[in-house]
Amino acid sequence: MRDDCQSRMIKRVLTIAGSDSGGGAGIEADVKTISALGGYACTSITAVTAQNTLGVFGVHTLPAAFVRLSMETVLADIGVDAVKLGMLANAEIIAAVAGSLPKSVPLVLDPVMVATSGAVLLADDAVASVKKLLMPLATIVTPNLPEAAKLTGLTLRNGDDYLAAGHALLAMGAKAALIKGGHGAGDTLTDMLVYEGGMEVFSHKRIDTKNTHGTGCTLASAIATGLAQDLSLVDAVRRAHDYLQAAIQLAPGFGSGHGPVWHGVQVKNLSA
Repeated sequence: MRDDCQSRMIKRVLTIAGSDSGGGAGIEADVKTISALGGYACTSITAVTAQNTLGVFGVHTLPAAFVRLSMETVLADIGVDAVKLGMLANAEIIAAVAGSLPKSVPLVLDPVMVATSGAVLLADDAVASVKKLLMPLATIVTPNLPEAAKLTGLTLRNGDDYLAAGHALLAMGAKAALIKGGHGAGDTLTDMLVYEGGMEVFSHKRIDTKNTHGTGCTLASAIATGLAQDLSLVDAVRRAHDYLQAAIQLAPGFGSGHGPVWHGVQVKNLSA
């Protein structure tokens, strides 16, 4: 018999993204992250890929109607406490997802456009749909520097540029924006969280490693899990950073290219 008290304590996170056959990014990274942080992962897969640490060798996109059906099936029975969006593939899927999202739970939008390997994962004609249909629904959007530049049209070189990009994303409707500085230069990397009325800076020493496959997916899923568990936005982002940094440091070193991080890492106060 179900323990109703326990079911209320375990928070549900729906991830809507593509599947990575190599297990380091996408749905696979999301499920591992959500589970490691004490949440329950549900999935709606937008595309399946043939990929490894060297690159993406094939993408098969699912029909938008089926993506919508998988979302609605989960929402009607299991329910969710937060939603994370990753690779959405095309404008049709974006429209289907936008029309089926629950309105009362946090939404983390990771605007996946290009994989670590350099493979393009979001067609140019779909970027406008992200900005029009999804940005106004986002509790937080988490672009890296190239994605933030593409979304805003700005050149990002320093903290002032990060702040400007964050405010530009807020002007598009997002409640908060995390500008990720992993593509920046120097020994210290800075992420900037911008929200209405404030901002927070998260800095960490660059880890000399090629094992960074799926870091964006991992961070966004960790944030979504924290928000589902009723952490504040700043605390959810802070814990997600702690988790990701530990996961990178303990990467198993699989593959000859950009290897996966170790999602099984444990950090303190996982279920805060």
